[in-house]
Parts: sequence; C-alpha cells; structure tokens
Amino acid sequence: MGRDTIADIITSIRNADMNRKRRVRITSTNITESIVKILLREGFIKNARKHQERNKSFLVLTLRHRRKYRNSLNLKRVSRPGLRIYSNYQRIPRILGGMGIVILSTSRGIMTDREARLERIGGEILCYIW
Repeated sequence: MGRDTIADIITSIRNADMNRKRRVRITSTNITESIVKILLREGFIKNARKHQERNKSFLVLTLRHRRKYRNSLNLKRVSRPGLRIYSNYQRIPRILGGMGIVILSTSRGIMTDREARLERIGGEILCYIW
C-alpha cells in the first residue's frame, strides 16, 4: 500500500499551525515542491528552503503567524487515492467566495483554481486552503 504524500504534508502543516510551531519539516518530492511554491506565492507560508540530510531531501517551511488574533490555517484534502475527484474548469468550486484557494493537478502541472480558470482547463482537485 502506498503513502499519500499530499495528505502527509497537509497534516504536518495543519498540526504545526495548531501547535503554534514556527517551522515544519516535510519530505521533498516534485508534487510537494509544487504545492509549497503555490503556498509561498499565495502568502500562506512565510519561507521555504530545501535541506539535505544523508541521502534524503527535506523542505523546511516557516509558517506565518499573526500576533494580535488567532487566525488558523485551514487545509482540507479532497481527492485521495481511494476516491479521486475531478472537475472541469467551469465547475471548480470557489472557497469562501474566492478568498481561499483550490489546488488542482492538471495536464499542465499543479496550479490554483484561478490559473486553471484562466487557462480553461480542469483536473484533479487536490486540496482546499483558506
């Protein structure tokens, strides 16, 4: 049975955010690097750097925290290995009226819902972030 790397990184980030950890370490794969680039670009995490230890590569993420009020990061895995969820570009859901993002795996790579709508392509819905 294989591992679900996307669910692993989502769970790691969610747990670190709930426990107010500043940094979280996740395994580095092509998929996780693409998702982390989207999270950086959208402002959900502060920084990411690649770290090599022995023969394994890791990504060390620095999470963004607000001091005045507690605004937790919400991540939800949608498509999973047991039940894949696909959508065309017209039916991609809008999270909080466009305030959140949907990460999709398309034929042109991993991208956000806004990019997929602009390019008019659908794909597998990986996760919601708000």
